[in-house]
Amino acid sequence: MAVPIIHHPAFDANFDAHHRFPMSKFTRLAEILREDGVVGPAGYHVPAPALPGWLRLAHDPRYVDQVLFQAVPASIEKAIGFAVDEKVAMRSRCATGGTVLAARLALAEGLACNTAGGSHHAGRSGGAGFSVFNDVGVAASLLLADGDVGRVLVVDCDVHQGDGTAKIFADEARVFTLSIHAERNYPTEKAQSDLDVGLPDATGDAAYLEALGGALDHGFAAAAPEIVFYNAGVDPHRDDRLGRLALSDEGLAERDRRVIGYCRDRGVAVAAVIGGGYSRDIEALARRHSILHRVAGEFG
Repeated sequence: MAVPIIHHPAFDANFDAHHRFPMSKFTRLAEILREDGVVGPAGYHVPAPALPGWLRLAHDPRYVDQVLFQAVPASIEKAIGFAVDEKVAMRSRCATGGTVLAARLALAEGLACNTAGGSHHAGRSGGAGFSVFNDVGVAASLLLADGDVGRVLVVDCDVHQGDGTAKIFADEARVFTLSIHAERNYPTEKAQSDLDVGLPDATGDAAYLEALGGALDHGFAAAAPEIVFYNAGVDPHRDDRLGRLALSDEGLAERDRRVIGYCRDRGVAVAAVIGGGYSRDIEALARRHSILHRVAGEFG
């Protein structure tokens, strides 16, 4: 059975090509997965936009309304890194809906992947760091509220600490947040995850994978999860313009293989999101993001 992959055309809010956030990577990623046969004949699972009630499980209702009605204060837009217009608001709802759908499909089939998601800097009161809504925060909160699961583990391998996710779940004992990231990278002021693994600059494949193994052992022992949300950011790559680590393509693939394999060997569902990745070379960047979906296919 093919691993379900989620995509929506609205994931791409059509930014100018010179914008520092590489928005067009979402469209190109979806094209590559089709061209290379990673997505089967049935095509993508298409999510519905996240409902306002879902968003309010992880975010302050006032902030949710500000996004939905495109009335986000300038100070929050500055923290996010772009204006929240109608396209961005819809993109954020669809990406969040995509992670919700990935989670539900993962519970049914064991593994599912979004082609967006991983907006882990958004907190309860507002967005930051290119993150409008915290899709994993919303999806995990929804599964818990609906009684679909009772224990959640977030494995965040983006190069930046998952500070927004850590803050959202700081007082939620049913969610264990694990972040493995570059210690000297954004955000300057770190939040406190349940487990933080801050790595030194230029950490390469071998040292990264060693640290990852210990973190997974710790996280699983503490969380006893029924589902894992895996943020497979590719910004730990040595060529990423906002990263400080030095993983290769092969290192990223082995990272994804180890995280997904660790979970599936233990019968735990995995909902994977693509997280961060930053390059002016959209083709190279989109192919780097496609590593997740190719590796996931090994477990189908």
